[in-house]
Parts: sequence; C-alpha cells; structure tokens
Amino acid sequence: MGGRIALFTRDLAGGGVGRVIVNLSKGFIDRGHQVDVVLARARGPYIEQLAGDVRVIDLGVERSLASIPGLVRYLRQERPLALLACADGANVVALWSRWLARGPTRMLISIHTNVSQNARAATKARGRLIPHFMRWFYGWADDVIAVSEGVADDVAGIARLNRQKIRVIYNPVDTENIKRLAAEPLQDPWFAPGAPPVVLSAGRLTRQKDFPSLLRAFARVRQSRPARLVILGEGEDRAALEALARELDCREDVALPGFVSNPYPYMAAAAVFVSSSAWEGFGNVLIEAMALGVPVVSTDCPSGPAEILDHGRYGVLVPVSDSDALARAIAATLEAPPEASRNLERASSFSCDRIASQYLAVIAN
Repeated sequence: MGGRIALFTRDLAGGGVGRVIVNLSKGFIDRGHQVDVVLARARGPYIEQLAGDVRVIDLGVERSLASIPGLVRYLRQERPLALLACADGANVVALWSRWLARGPTRMLISIHTNVSQNARAATKARGRLIPHFMRWFYGWADDVIAVSEGVADDVAGIARLNRQKIRVIYNPVDTENIKRLAAEPLQDPWFAPGAPPVVLSAGRLTRQKDFPSLLRAFARVRQSRPARLVILGEGEDRAALEALARELDCREDVALPGFVSNPYPYMAAAAVFVSSSAWEGFGNVLIEAMALGVPVVSTDCPSGPAEILDHGRYGVLVPVSDSDALARAIAATLEAPPEASRNLERASSFSCDRIASQYLAVIAN
C-alpha cells in the first residue's frame, strides 16, 4: 500500500473542483494509495460519488478560513505523504496550516480557474484579494499545479512565480464511469426519438458562463430550423435568463432543469454540447461530452477550451460573447456533425489513471 494522500477543499458542492477530487481520489486508490478527502464541511452531491475506500474528514466549519485549527490537527496526527489543496481559498488555508503544523507533508496547491478574470468579476473583497494572497503565499508551496497552460501563464504573472516551476496537469475525467452513467434511462420527452435536436449546455447560472450569449445564439438558430436548448445547472442568473428567453420569444423551447446529479444521459442524447463561457480554468464538461461522442462547440475563452480541442481540431471554437458566430457554429454542427471516433480518442487522453500518474510523479520528486 502506498502512502496516504490528502485532498483539501471547502466542500463538494456541484462544480468542476468536486468532480476533479472524485476522479483524482479514484486514480490514487487504483494505484495503491490511501486517500483522505478533507473538507471544511462534508456536504455536496459529489460526496456520495467518492470511492468506498476514500476516508472523508469533516472539519465541521462553514468557511475555509475557519478550518485552519482542524486542518493543522489533521496534519499533525495523520502526517500524510502529501496534501493537495484545490481552489484558491483552500490553497491559502492549506499553506498556512502546513506552516503551523510544521510536519513533513509535501504541499501541493492547484489552480482551477483564470484568477485574473475571477478577480475582475468579484463582487466581494475576498475575491479581489486573492491575487494578493497568491503573491504573498504561493511561494510557500512545494509544487504549484495549474490545470491548463493558460492558467499557468496567468498565475505566473499574478503570483510572480517562475513560469517554469508551475506544472500543468490537466483535469482527470473518468470516461468509463461517464459511459456507465450515460446508460441510465432519461425520462424526458425532449430527448425522445423524432423530437427536435437538443442543444445542451451545463454550468452554474452565473456571469462566467455567459449563457445570455448562448440564448441569443440559440434564438438565431431556431429562426431557421426546429431545435431546443437545455441548460443544466443552478445559480443567481436564473431569473434573468428566463426573462431573456421570453424577450427572445423562445421560452417554450428553452429548459432550465437546475442542478442534475447525473447529467450524462442528457449529454449522450444531445445533438451538440455548447460551452459559452467568458472564462474558464479548464472546461471539464467539454471532455465529458467528447467521451460520449457528442460534437462540441466552445468559446475560445481563457483558459482551457482551446487546449482541450487542440485549437479547433476536435470542436469548433468561436470568439467570446459573439452570439452570431456561436449561432453559425451550432447550426453548422447540427447540419453536419463530425465523426464521434475522433472525440472519443481525444477524451481518452484525460483518463483518471494517466492524470493520477502525473500527480504522483510530482509528489515523488
């Protein structure tokens, strides 16, 4: 049995970080390691998706900052081989906790979004302060991992770190599990045989995902052919998106089902998957759709989609916030979808086993 590896974040609420922790922990266990998932508060839909051998450590607090005493205690008692923190707030808390614990644990921090974009869009002081915390404390880490080349470039500039010392490791995607979950029945008449093709997207209903541009693009597509749009996810922009759909006179062909714990039957049945984000860290959902052979269209936003799609080789890339270009790309993909085999092959390069091996190579150095 290999050494114990801990992964730390605030909780496992819906989002890309939660899926990464589920998939990475599986990859580590498959390679003979013990895994602890340490959470400020053990909640969120992804907890039940953790492998049975994963030990969940609930620090029982509401905020990452309040978890410092519990995390220090954990590090002193358990002395894991490595602690991998996921997300900006968790990174800083983990760095402080390791310093206070004074133990031998190797400290890895990971950055999962474009921090510059997040800071500019932040409505709270905490979000705007993250770049300063990065500059002051990220140098304490044994290793800094970015989930895309674009994120690495961004972090190097913000935190004033040597770009060569930031390791890029893409996010893992459990393609076999996705295929298994996609086979579950989907009781939704919009996806029945013979129904109009469905344009699918997924993500929190927030400014970052720029769903207004997708709605405007869909309204243009719908003017020339029958189609429907489904956006999976929940967030503060729901009311505004529903109002925009009514304004565009396409509300009856737009569905916002909210957060769905298993989105993969929807993906498998979609005619095209679209990411309209203004910015990303990586873009897990693109790989998940590709793993099911579904054509993808994405904005060429910072950072991640262009790397996933190899600059347009595996899916159409369009400029950010350009609803006309997005409409043309969706219409063209609906008219002539590409061969599924190429997307399937590309998705396999992000397997849990391959990505876990890259993390373990960093830990071993």
